[in-house]
This record gives sequence, C-alpha cells and structure tokens, in this order.
Amino acid sequence: MAQNKMDALLFVDTNIFLDFYRARTSDISTKFLQQIERCKDRLILSSQLEMEYKKNRQFVVLQALEKGAPDWSRLSPPALISDLQASKMIEKHKSEIQSQQKKVVEKTQKILKNPAANDEVYKVLQRIFKHASPYNLNRDSKQRFKIRSLARKRFFLGYPPRKNDDTSYGDSINWEWIVQCAIDSGKDIVIVTRDSDYGVIYSKESFLNDWLQQEFKERVSRKRKILLTSKLSEGLKIIHANITKDMIDEEAQILSELQEEMPHSL
Repeated sequence: MAQNKMDALLFVDTNIFLDFYRARTSDISTKFLQQIERCKDRLILSSQLEMEYKKNRQFVVLQALEKGAPDWSRLSPPALISDLQASKMIEKHKSEIQSQQKKVVEKTQKILKNPAANDEVYKVLQRIFKHASPYNLNRDSKQRFKIRSLARKRFFLGYPPRKNDDTSYGDSINWEWIVQCAIDSGKDIVIVTRDSDYGVIYSKESFLNDWLQQEFKERVSRKRKILLTSKLSEGLKIIHANITKDMIDEEAQILSELQEEMPHSL
C-alpha cells in the first residue's frame, strides 16, 4: 500500500506491539519503538489495549524463545567416532552453548518477573500507555463509560470487528474509540492490524471491512479517510515517522514467518 503522508491518527493493534518480541534484530525493534514513542500524540490508545498487551506478553516472550532456541543437547556424535578431534570439539562447543543458554534463561526469568526493570519493550510501551492524551481512553477518561456502553450494544448485535467465537467485546471497544477519536479530532485514521475482523488482504494490500467502511463514513464524515494496513512501517510513514529500509525488511520477515504459521490470518 503506497500512501502519501496524511494528517491522521494511528491505531496500532495489540498483536503489532507483540511483534517486538518476535523480531530477531534488537536494534530494529528499538528503532520502531523510538518512532512510536515520538508519534505518541497521534496514537489512539486505551486501557483495553494496555490490558491485551500485558495479558499476552509473557506467552509471546516464551513462544519467541522456544522458536529461536534449538535443543543443543541432542548434538552428540555416535560413540563409534567419539574419540575424533572433531567430535571432541563438538562436545566443547556444546558445553559453551549450554552455558550461554543458561544466561538466556536467567535473563528471561528477570523479564518475566520484573518487566519494568528488565524488559526494554515493556518500558517504552508503559510510557506510551501512560501518556496523557485526548486520544487515550484510560481509566481516568470521562468517556470510558459511554464507549463501553456502545461497545456492548455493538457486540451483542454482532457488528464487526467481531469473531464468531468471541466472548468479550474488546474489539468493539477499540472500534468505538477509533470512531470517537475521528469525530473529536477532525483527522483521518490509519489502523495497523492483522486481525481479519477488520478486513482482508489481497495481493499484499489491506481492505477495510465493507460495513466498517460504510459505518465510518456515516458516523464520522464521507470526506474523512480511514486506511487499513498490516504493516506498522506503512502506518508510521503515513503519519510522518522516519522509517528505514532495514526496518521494512525486518517487518517483512516477521510477517512472512507469521503467514506460514497462520496462512488464513490478515
């Protein structure tokens, strides 16, 4: 999706925030976090998003570690050739790898136990979620009860964004708040998500759900734009963030891996 820069607000779905734990290059993850924090005044945030992130963070941390850590204990030569120099070197390096893996385990335990002190992603997102903004529906916001009421009605009527087996109306809260922010701000909206509740991807381009598109025009303005993308890099570029080629390449690799795991997701 090639789009020009816009005067827009940006909504980033929970799974996109969790991608920072899936990234293989830490400096790229840091670059994305820096750009998000610099754009925090344009972010549509809520205590709902914060809860979803913190609810799933530990699971995604462990999932990323399991995916990237082979079982080196199985790397042992047959007894028939165990006296070869090469076999002895394998054993030596295996011991060193296991020693380093122990350090990884210890670091992970610290990240899981005390993220505020040990998880760099958590630290940045915590600052973002606590940022005072008219577009942050936190627990101090006077609009939270109105948004929740609209979301409950939306959920029980079966309106998107909603999965058939959903038991909570978190997505409905997010959408109602997106609409309200669009009305209050007079700005366009960019949504970054891979959630198929919001729309579909065809030929690498995202298309907003038909009903959501119509509803946005009717409730907000027919002149106002709302764009959907599965790529954080695209969303950030639209709202004037500085995105580099290595950031785009790293994100493409993550999306490719996720597509292999979940081929039918957005």
